[in-house]
Amino acid sequence: MIVIGTKCQLHQSVTDTLTAAAAGSGLLPVFGTPFMAAMMENAAQTALQAFLEEEQGSVGTHLDIRHDAPTPVGMTVWAEAEITGVSENGKMVEFRVRAWDETGDIGSGVHTRAIINSQRFLEKCQGKLGK
Repeated sequence: MIVIGTKCQLHQSVTDTLTAAAAGSGLLPVFGTPFMAAMMENAAQTALQAFLEEEQGSVGTHLDIRHDAPTPVGMTVWAEAEITGVSENGKMVEFRVRAWDETGDIGSGVHTRAIINSQRFLEKCQGKLGK
């Protein structure tokens, strides 16, 4: 059973490869929004995975976030995901996501993940190739 309130927090240092300029989402050498979003999704996936069966995984289906403050190269950032709800059928999981740097809040939002059978999901995806 998935436990509401379960959290996962991940940390990393901002490098030149994690900037808006590197991602192509901006021109400045500051922590890029795509990388903040990926950290938030990774924290959510990690928090959820412990509750899943071996053949199961999860995929992101919705991400609604704000990136409110810049972070320079060299500073540490962290993202946290907290499970806030599970759908009635148990297949959709809601998260509150937040991000900080060494000076305070830099982003927040909500995220939804769908629980899937990993093999069936990959087979369906590969089916798009028509093979």
